[in-house]
Amino acid sequence: MLIPVILSGGAGTRLWPVSREGHPKPFMKLADGESLLLKTYRRAAAVAGDDAESQRGELLTVTNRDYYFMSKDEFALANLGEQPGAFLLEPSGRNTAPAVAMAAYYVAEKYGRDALMLVLAADHLVQDQHAFAAAVSSAAELAQQGKLVTFGIVPTNADTGFGYIEVGDRIGEGRIALRFVEKPNAAKAAEYVAAGNYLWNSGMFCFKAGAILEEMARHTPEVTVAANACWASLTAGSASAQMLEIPTESFAKMPDISIDYAVMERSSNVVVVPSSFGWSDIGSWGAVRDLVAPDEDSNRAVGDAIFVDSSNVYVQSQERLVASVGVADLMIIDTPDALLVAHPDRAQDVKQVVARLKKQNHEAYKLHRTVSRPWGTYTVLEEGPRFKIKRIEVKPGASLSLQMHHHRNEHWIVVCGMAKVVNGDKEIFVRTNESTYIPAGHKHRLENPGVLDLVMIEVQSGEYLGEDDIVRFQDVYGRA
Repeated sequence: MLIPVILSGGAGTRLWPVSREGHPKPFMKLADGESLLLKTYRRAAAVAGDDAESQRGELLTVTNRDYYFMSKDEFALANLGEQPGAFLLEPSGRNTAPAVAMAAYYVAEKYGRDALMLVLAADHLVQDQHAFAAAVSSAAELAQQGKLVTFGIVPTNADTGFGYIEVGDRIGEGRIALRFVEKPNAAKAAEYVAAGNYLWNSGMFCFKAGAILEEMARHTPEVTVAANACWASLTAGSASAQMLEIPTESFAKMPDISIDYAVMERSSNVVVVPSSFGWSDIGSWGAVRDLVAPDEDSNRAVGDAIFVDSSNVYVQSQERLVASVGVADLMIIDTPDALLVAHPDRAQDVKQVVARLKKQNHEAYKLHRTVSRPWGTYTVLEEGPRFKIKRIEVKPGASLSLQMHHHRNEHWIVVCGMAKVVNGDKEIFVRTNESTYIPAGHKHRLENPGVLDLVMIEVQSGEYLGEDDIVRFQDVYGRA
């Protein structure tokens, strides 16, 4: 049995302003309108038992609890039929070793220690699904022998943005891993590629649940002890649940360490499967740019753009027309509330912008104008002294919490669908082109009782309009 484990985390700071803490890289939409996470779900499902003799297990996603509902939405878009999806929810980020350990405990309890785990990152892109499936098949054969298998990408250039793995003798379809090398400088990268026995470290793995737990206990016992305590603190028999929240207190004791550092670089039982399936980790705007076909002047665009006497310019715009005149070697990323202009050679340094925004507590490091919530989304259209205007979209059958605001009044105007509204001690239905008024201090709830999305405009007024002016009394999403 092969269980795909999707690790979905990380802020993707080098892909700001599209990737933000509240809407990170796995949820980024590429030029075809699909997110990296959606593509990963489909890719994983396709290889998790792709013949009549294979046992197909569920997809297991390890992610932050804040991303649970967005992840479920992406899973639903993948159209996997009856394929069940389970979620392990982390209270905070603790790198990949704790995530893999918790996933291994889950798989071992539900499917047995000999069940195979295919560990994939949610923010990678694979162009050749057939070649990927062949590589997974080779990795599974080696993992059945108790090996810890990783996928090494055959280098196409001397890239300094990836770690490398030096490989030795052949073993089946794989090569013995001799050593892992950190991201090199340009000279070293060229040396590795010329040598012919170095592969890019993809950060994808295949192994038995029992095998990785044994090697972890041998090489990083502190991770094992903490992970065991976390798993023990979950409800007995919890592997039968489709959503598990890892307790905050026990998870906080987890060491912050990657699976590479914790196990793969220390174990003598690691095998690498050399692979060429059009892999990219989409780690910077340079990688995103390279997915778009250039024109005769090497300009590329996603969205509405005009190039006049420009060359090697990449434009990505969500809403506005972007025109470049007489410029060269630029990346221009336009979102409704933030604009990035950068030289392609400095793509890795975009994360410094996020660090400064975070230090200043500027909300642009965390949130977009459009913010996802379990019940749908809201978009800030305009705000000023004592007012804020939002567009609110509520999914069919979803409802907001029963809540109250101390400082703001709200006017709701329905523009599409029908709203069921609790306003104080009254319950009313507000139809398209109708409105209602929520005074400060009134308990209220908004619900979409229909089968279509509910769209409404909310006008807030008051002396304080912060998102933290909310008191929840009841909430179906556990936020009260």
